[in-house]
Amino acid sequence: MNPGRPGLDANGAAESRRAGAPLVEVRSLTVTLPRSGDVVSGADLEVAPGECLAIVGESGAGKSVLARALLGLVQDDPAAQVQADRFSVAGQDLLRVGRGARRRMRGRDVALVLQDALQSLDPLRTIEAEVGEALAVRGTPRRVRRERVIDALTDAGLPEAESLLRRRSGELSGGMRQRALIASAVIGDAPLLIADEPTTALDATTAVHVLDLLGRMRDAGTALVLISHDLHAVSRIADRVAVMEAGRIVEHAPLSRLLAAPEHPTTRTLLAAVPSGPKPVRHGAAAPSGITPSEPAAPSGTAPAEPSIPSGAVAPGSGSAVAPISSGPASLPVRCAPFDQNHVNGGASGRQVRISAAGASRRYGRLWAVRGADLEVTAGEVLGVVGESGSGKSTLARLLIGAERPDEGEILMDDPAPRIRLVPQDPLASFDPRHTVAKILRLSRRDAAPDEAELLARVGLDASLLTRRPATLSGGQRQRVAIARALAGRPDILICDEPVSALDVTTQAGILDLLERLQREEGLGMVFISHDLAVVRLVSDRVAVMRDGRIVEQGPTEAVYAAPEHPFTAELIAAGPVMR
Repeated sequence: MNPGRPGLDANGAAESRRAGAPLVEVRSLTVTLPRSGDVVSGADLEVAPGECLAIVGESGAGKSVLARALLGLVQDDPAAQVQADRFSVAGQDLLRVGRGARRRMRGRDVALVLQDALQSLDPLRTIEAEVGEALAVRGTPRRVRRERVIDALTDAGLPEAESLLRRRSGELSGGMRQRALIASAVIGDAPLLIADEPTTALDATTAVHVLDLLGRMRDAGTALVLISHDLHAVSRIADRVAVMEAGRIVEHAPLSRLLAAPEHPTTRTLLAAVPSGPKPVRHGAAAPSGITPSEPAAPSGTAPAEPSIPSGAVAPGSGSAVAPISSGPASLPVRCAPFDQNHVNGGASGRQVRISAAGASRRYGRLWAVRGADLEVTAGEVLGVVGESGSGKSTLARLLIGAERPDEGEILMDDPAPRIRLVPQDPLASFDPRHTVAKILRLSRRDAAPDEAELLARVGLDASLLTRRPATLSGGQRQRVAIARALAGRPDILICDEPVSALDVTTQAGILDLLERLQREEGLGMVFISHDLAVVRLVSDRVAVMRDGRIVEQGPTEAVYAAPEHPFTAELIAAGPVMR
């Protein structure tokens, strides 16, 4: 690294010059926004054709603002100030050209993949129109355009692409929307592609597919700027890595050198926070799934849990079924199964079963989102649910919390029914933007739940945030408030639907530690839904693998990871992150 200017590595710059004239040349770039100050300060960047520069850092480091500046989007804000000694992108001097020239540059010379596909795609337009827009403005004939759209969707990892052409973004899963957005960016063959967190919402196999696509584009001569908090993704295709902290590039080096000998504390922190390995065994914690101690430990201050009856059975004299949650035949109700000391525990791990799915299926039109799911959620245990985007994970979560009814099969609950709360993937969308944090928590409190300040303390937040509104919080703070809101309902079971997928690795590590502590100290059962196999392995006692709406394999987490029985499970594990 150049000791005088940590933003530019001398070896990397030389390699760029050999590869051809740089498409990005930035010297001493500073971006100042009203009420935020300098969000980018003194940045130096250079990207040549056929090269991938990754920009990594925690949330709020300035990565996305830097990406928007490279596209000329920040300059469209008259209140923003952009200063640099040199600022050339795709042959355009962004310090001199006007708004019209910057607009023409986008899509033609520079393509962008944003993180939030739902907001980036027009909900009223078809996928064919969205993906093919760059070709339509050039006057490409419709027949040729349609063929190119199908090819781009297929390359982005969407099977049966032709069937998606007339659908709209709201009809696709989050991962499918992200892949459609990637297809819309690559179809125009722009010489420079800026990808802002392109794989955040994707499962392991799809992420590998998309990264390989980006890698092929790089090999064909496209210059790539990859914005990410995912160091695993970066390690797959990046040539060089720039690490940002508080608006500054604090380390910039070739990938291999940065991974082998990181120099800056921020880089070392990011690398150390990457999830890996099995769930840690804590002193005094329950034994791992599949190992049943003679006397399972009860949570502190409680009596040992009484054994429940086998899942799906009705205890003698229990009073039959309660109001059904099934919309299918009347013979398939949800049952409450009260404790009976004469029955043996039916949980696979020797724990008390609180919720179980017995052949549960859910259909939307002709599509079976979940088909024949058999599953148990037990007290004090974390069940991981993993699979590709669109495999039915979130639909299964909605069935378990009672938000939707199975078309076939049944959801069975313990008696008394457990209190179930959801921790959503996008907490901001689940909050009323008019409410303060205090009101959000107050409206969710049940029974003798702690007060709002104590709830925040439990999730590691200061009481000073009680007067804030959700939009003013960071991503990690919003996720912690969502967990506090769930705790306000005094839950027995937490359903966590992709709770850390949009967070940087250090924030993610903090949330995972929090969930592990709450599960251990409060005896919560948990269903942890994720496309990230490393995270699922780190937090789960048992794991269920979903594909095309079906659970194809389940068992103790380490047993499944060590010796997967289903080919798809083996494929997922093989596609998992490996530092390169």
